[in-house]
Amino acid sequence: MRQLGVYNNDVLAGVLKEEAPGRGYVFAYSPDYLLSKGTPVSVTLPLQSAPYESESLFPFFANLLPEGANRTVICRKFRIDKEDLFGLLSAMSGKDFIGSVNVRAI
Repeated sequence: MRQLGVYNNDVLAGVLKEEAPGRGYVFAYSPDYLLSKGTPVSVTLPLQSAPYESESLFPFFANLLPEGANRTVICRKFRIDKEDLFGLLSAMSGKDFIGSVNVRAI
Protein backbone atom coordinates (compact mmCIF):
# COMPACT_ATOMS: atom_id res chain seq x y z
CA MET A 1 0.00 0.00 0.00
CA ARG A 2 1.36 3.40 -1.00
CA GLN A 3 0.43 6.54 0.90
CA LEU A 4 1.05 10.27 0.89
CA GLY A 5 0.50 13.00 3.44
CA VAL A 6 -1.85 15.71 2.19
CA TYR A 7 -1.03 19.20 3.46
CA ASN A 8 -3.16 22.32 3.33
CA ASN A 9 -1.16 25.51 3.92
CA ASP A 10 1.69 23.35 5.31
CA VAL A 11 -0.58 21.71 7.91
CA LEU A 12 -1.16 17.96 7.69
CA ALA A 13 -4.78 17.64 6.59
CA GLY A 14 -4.93 13.90 5.98
CA VAL A 15 -3.55 10.84 4.27
CA LEU A 16 -4.17 9.58 0.76
CA LYS A 17 -3.68 5.82 0.32
CA GLU A 18 -3.65 3.53 -2.66
CA GLU A 19 -4.94 0.21 -1.38
CA ALA A 20 -3.17 -1.78 -4.13
CA PRO A 21 -2.74 -1.07 -7.83
CA GLY A 22 -6.20 -1.19 -9.35
CA ARG A 23 -7.92 -1.80 -5.98
CA GLY A 24 -8.94 1.71 -5.03
CA TYR A 25 -8.01 4.79 -3.04
CA VAL A 26 -8.83 6.15 0.39
CA PHE A 27 -8.51 9.71 1.66
CA ALA A 28 -9.00 10.39 5.37
CA TYR A 29 -8.69 13.68 7.21
CA SER A 30 -6.48 13.58 10.28
CA PRO A 31 -8.34 13.86 13.61
CA ASP A 32 -6.18 16.86 14.60
CA TYR A 33 -7.08 18.66 11.37
CA LEU A 34 -10.77 18.03 11.95
CA LEU A 35 -10.51 19.38 15.50
CA SER A 36 -8.72 22.50 14.27
CA LYS A 37 -11.65 23.16 11.93
CA GLY A 38 -9.29 23.70 9.01
CA THR A 39 -10.67 24.25 5.55
CA PRO A 40 -11.40 21.24 3.33
CA VAL A 41 -8.72 20.40 0.78
CA SER A 42 -11.45 20.45 -1.87
CA VAL A 43 -15.15 21.22 -2.13
CA THR A 44 -15.56 17.64 -3.35
CA LEU A 45 -13.93 16.36 -0.13
CA PRO A 46 -15.71 18.25 2.67
CA LEU A 47 -14.53 17.77 6.24
CA GLN A 48 -15.77 14.53 7.77
CA SER A 49 -14.39 11.90 10.10
CA ALA A 50 -15.30 8.96 7.85
CA PRO A 51 -12.75 8.18 5.14
CA TYR A 52 -13.54 8.77 1.48
CA GLU A 53 -13.18 5.77 -0.82
CA SER A 54 -12.96 5.62 -4.60
CA GLU A 55 -12.11 3.05 -7.25
CA SER A 56 -10.12 5.68 -9.17
CA LEU A 57 -7.84 8.46 -7.97
CA PHE A 58 -10.01 11.29 -6.63
CA PRO A 59 -10.42 13.93 -9.37
CA PHE A 60 -9.05 16.65 -7.09
CA PHE A 61 -5.71 14.83 -6.75
CA ALA A 62 -5.62 13.78 -10.42
CA ASN A 63 -6.04 17.43 -11.38
CA LEU A 64 -2.86 18.32 -9.48
CA LEU A 65 -0.84 16.29 -11.99
CA PRO A 66 0.90 17.69 -15.06
CA GLU A 67 -0.51 16.94 -18.48
CA GLY A 68 0.72 16.48 -22.02
CA ALA A 69 4.43 16.86 -22.74
CA ASN A 70 5.24 17.71 -19.12
CA ARG A 71 3.70 14.45 -17.92
CA THR A 72 5.61 12.51 -20.59
CA VAL A 73 8.93 14.05 -19.55
CA ILE A 74 8.35 13.40 -15.83
CA CYS A 75 7.22 9.83 -16.45
CA ARG A 76 10.31 9.13 -18.53
CA LYS A 77 12.63 10.76 -16.00
CA PHE A 78 11.25 8.76 -13.05
CA ARG A 79 10.37 5.64 -15.10
CA ILE A 80 6.70 5.78 -14.20
CA ASP A 81 3.92 4.37 -16.33
CA LYS A 82 1.69 7.18 -17.63
CA GLU A 83 -1.33 5.35 -16.21
CA ASP A 84 0.18 5.17 -12.69
CA LEU A 85 -1.37 8.38 -11.39
CA PHE A 86 -0.50 7.64 -7.77
CA GLY A 87 3.10 6.93 -8.76
CA LEU A 88 3.24 10.23 -10.61
CA LEU A 89 1.72 12.05 -7.64
CA SER A 90 4.33 10.38 -5.42
CA ALA A 91 7.13 11.49 -7.73
CA MET A 92 5.84 15.05 -7.50
CA SER A 93 5.57 14.96 -3.70
CA GLY A 94 7.28 17.82 -1.96
CA LYS A 95 7.28 19.92 -5.12
CA ASP A 96 5.32 23.12 -5.61
CA PHE A 97 1.71 22.64 -6.59
CA ILE A 98 -0.68 25.38 -7.58
CA GLY A 99 -2.83 26.41 -4.63
CA SER A 100 -2.65 25.65 -0.93
CA VAL A 101 -2.63 21.84 -1.13
CA ASN A 102 0.57 19.81 -1.39
CA VAL A 103 1.44 16.14 -0.99
CA ARG A 104 4.51 14.75 0.74
CA ALA A 105 5.94 11.31 1.27
CA ILE A 106 5.20 9.73 4.62
